[in-house]
Amino acid sequence: MASSWHTSIIVLVLLFGGSKANPTAPSHSQLDVNHKKPLQTFRPYNIAHRGSNGELPEETAAAYLRAIEEGADFIETDILASKDGHLICFHDVTLDATTDVANRTEFANRKRTYEVQGENMSGWFIVDFTLKELKSLRVKQRYNFRDQQYNGKYQIITFEEYILIALYADRIVGIYPEIKNPVFINQHVKWSNGKKFEDKFVETLRKYGYKGEYMSEDWLKQPLFIQSFAPTSLIYISNMTNSPKVFLIDDTKTPTQDTNQSYYEITSNAYLAFIRNYVVGIGPWKDTIVPPKNNYLGQPTNLVARAHALNLQVHPYTFRNENSYLHFNFHQDPYVEYEYWLNEIGVDGLFTDFTGSLHKYQEWTTPYSKKEKNAEALLHEIANKLKADGY
Repeated sequence: MASSWHTSIIVLVLLFGGSKANPTAPSHSQLDVNHKKPLQTFRPYNIAHRGSNGELPEETAAAYLRAIEEGADFIETDILASKDGHLICFHDVTLDATTDVANRTEFANRKRTYEVQGENMSGWFIVDFTLKELKSLRVKQRYNFRDQQYNGKYQIITFEEYILIALYADRIVGIYPEIKNPVFINQHVKWSNGKKFEDKFVETLRKYGYKGEYMSEDWLKQPLFIQSFAPTSLIYISNMTNSPKVFLIDDTKTPTQDTNQSYYEITSNAYLAFIRNYVVGIGPWKDTIVPPKNNYLGQPTNLVARAHALNLQVHPYTFRNENSYLHFNFHQDPYVEYEYWLNEIGVDGLFTDFTGSLHKYQEWTTPYSKKEKNAEALLHEIANKLKADGY
């Protein structure tokens, strides 16, 4: 799927460092969704986890564009904040794992130790760098078993730049941003007028026209899921936006970062019934839904069934093609894993590092309906039918 001219222009700006910290929102005429292919809603969502990061460094413009070309329904990102209050797309609160910061002598004295989610962590923290300084860094692949040839080619992008990538796509592409580590960010970054991280997050979405309940006309034009591991953040922003929200759920040993609730408490029937007042779905780590033993799948839990009984969607994470991430049941075949989760477990979307693989599987098994065939194909079918009938 080729990118549009609009997308190509945005990419050139983003990849070569000419973008502004706060780009102007595009005009309606530039982004007329009435002439774009709509978001598919007839099958589970293909959610590009940090972009197509199985191929390219995560959360970069290149990774998101690649995911769109490969057929992603949503591009997913993590939102953090710089020292001077700009929202950026980055997964870790430290820069160590996925940038060249450790090799930058000018930042050698920035290494710090902070408490993050109850534990001391050391490194170069995003909250100690301005946006300009963050833009000077270059991103690298997180995993050493993945392609390293793109290390150093791309920079960190802002939340607004990420939004523009979706809006300028040649079809409707949803965004799936996470309010990342809100407790830590609100401790270390201060905005004027007493505003919080969550306030700035929602302001940015509003600026670009994101609004509307799930499956509403507004939502279908600019699809959005807001996600967080912090239930208080999701509840707080519910007073500011009716856009759909997803409550992320970590492994069984990790409590919530803001309320210190256990996994078993937040997946209880009572809590799911409570949180459904604020969210449309949950995003659990997949191994909590089907716990493995000795790398073989165990008996599935009833979490999906209980969530569906409350009309909550389930979007598990994270699906990866590498053998080290595939349980033995799948015989080194990611398509068998997709089949299991989509057909047997029956989830409503998948976070995947390999967007192209999931898209290919879904096109094989649940392609677009025949009603969506183009005019040429339809005329060809009609001609064959008339011929067969003796006309």
